[in-house]
Amino acid sequence: MNNAAQSPNVASWTFAEDLIAPSPEVAEMRDEASLAGLTPVSTGVVATLQVLTRAIAAKAVVEVGTLMGASGLSFLEAMATDGVLTSIDVEADNQLPARAAFTKAGFSSSRFRLIAGSPIDVMPKLRDGAYDIVFINGDKLEYVEYVASALRLLRHGGLLIINDALWRNLVADPEDESDEAIIIREALEAVSASESYTQALLPVGDGLLVAVKD
Repeated sequence: MNNAAQSPNVASWTFAEDLIAPSPEVAEMRDEASLAGLTPVSTGVVATLQVLTRAIAAKAVVEVGTLMGASGLSFLEAMATDGVLTSIDVEADNQLPARAAFTKAGFSSSRFRLIAGSPIDVMPKLRDGAYDIVFINGDKLEYVEYVASALRLLRHGGLLIINDALWRNLVADPEDESDEAIIIREALEAVSASESYTQALLPVGDGLLVAVKD
């Protein structure tokens, strides 16, 4: 059997990405991020995050990379009414529109913590085993450090989710030695080498690694 012939083509991938539309509020934040020169999470990633959040009834989520709030709002929409989002971003300017968007969407300030600072410095200060999901979407060159911290933060049965795991089709190219591709490969290898996770790499957005802590 020709496996390549069975793989989705661009039209199928686009159809899958766009099948589930985000809420108007998340769509607005995606647009704001794009206007600011940032790359927002794709519509397919938004849908996947919300399904995973609902599937494990997540109430405590850590997000590395606020990026103006599209992914954070996706989590808040999918969590129970007592769920709390902790979002970390080195750029405080990314968090101002996120705060406004969360409030506009009807979420009280008790539902989210926006922490401006280096995730490498902030993550070690968070509580062990207290989180249902750790979503990594920050500085690609720090992915290995984020992955290392995530294991401690997650409860058993919690999810590690790594965005941009295929990074512009560069990670899958063994001859590409760009810094981002190398670091993301190392992060993926660290998860694979760990005996603490069961994982899958999904061709959603620019690649989404999902790993459950055993």
